[in-house]
Amino acid sequence: MGDTAVVVGGGIGGLAAAIGLLRIGWEVTVVERARTLDDAGAGISLAANGLRALDELGVGDAVRDASRGQYNGGTRTPRGGWLTRMDGSALELAVGTPIMGIPRSALHRLLRDSLPAEALSIGSEADSVEQSGPNTVRVGCGDTVLDADLVVAADGIGSAVRGRLFPDHPGPVYSGSTVLRAITEQAVDLPTDFELTWGRGAEFGHIAFHDGRAEWHAVLNLPAGTRFADPLDELRSRFQTWHEPIPALLDATRPAAVLHHDVNELRTPLPSYTVGRTVLLGDAAHAMTPHLGQGACQALEDAVTLAAALTAEPTVEAALARYDAERRPRGQAVARAARQAGRMGQQLTHPLAVALRNTAMRLTPSRAATHMVLRHHAWVPPRLG
Repeated sequence: MGDTAVVVGGGIGGLAAAIGLLRIGWEVTVVERARTLDDAGAGISLAANGLRALDELGVGDAVRDASRGQYNGGTRTPRGGWLTRMDGSALELAVGTPIMGIPRSALHRLLRDSLPAEALSIGSEADSVEQSGPNTVRVGCGDTVLDADLVVAADGIGSAVRGRLFPDHPGPVYSGSTVLRAITEQAVDLPTDFELTWGRGAEFGHIAFHDGRAEWHAVLNLPAGTRFADPLDELRSRFQTWHEPIPALLDATRPAAVLHHDVNELRTPLPSYTVGRTVLLGDAAHAMTPHLGQGACQALEDAVTLAAALTAEPTVEAALARYDAERRPRGQAVARAARQAGRMGQQLTHPLAVALRNTAMRLTPSRAATHMVLRHHAWVPPRLG
């Protein structure tokens, strides 16, 4: 079996894949087009499945040390009434851990620091990825050519590699929602670790971090490409009547810290996650809406499953077939569930539909709600040895 790989993309999925490949003895080069890895981003929630994947990659303890457990909170109405309560202790009892909140930059930095510096090729864009022989894939990066036994395409939702592999696939489409988010400049006194608040066609949520700061996000039903001259002022206007601590979170944020992105997804499933000796991973394979908080967790699952398949199977081809058989059904099922969660949650606008949903949520026993969460969190990773 070959022992060299090129990973295209230095995000969470790409770095995790590189760590996994290194742990099983492969030589790895991560090609990242950004000239500097500035660890940008807001916050992220890691569920048990993602944390187990990180454990298998050898970085789980470090990530937990930089995270805060989400033990209390839930889903509310704009006036502050509770629709559901979250019991992190019950979740911990069921799957071994609560959901953990961490700044995306911290997770990215911990993954990057787990790789040798020589494995990272920063400011280098993969201009071409071609199968140059039965067992070789050639990656062109400007004047540099890299030959590898395997290429891992972890280049995100707009994956250029995916576009070359599947030229007839429609690619990502707009979900109907746009998201604004930021991390507060200073600590905020929060009564809960985690909250979502659902209005009509709008959502506001927060994740508390271990240093007292918090990530917040606002999801809005708006036409694609909508942007605001003053995003923070726009949000203050839209959410001024919503319950605390929403106004306090906005007041604790620098205007320049607000990020704004449209929520896109791969609505049309891919027919395969592999072509020859090129494999798709993370958002390049199954970009999903954020309504289940599973995007990064699924990328981490991909990374561990790929490395494990390469150790379990006698050939790269057999390993990639195994990876596709294990990851494509699950990744696409979670993406469908995330889309449905958005349609029944933040994206609802009709008053009657919102009222019916709220009533159903209030009447759902906490044990049933926990069981629904466990469908996605209970994944157990294959061992890397």
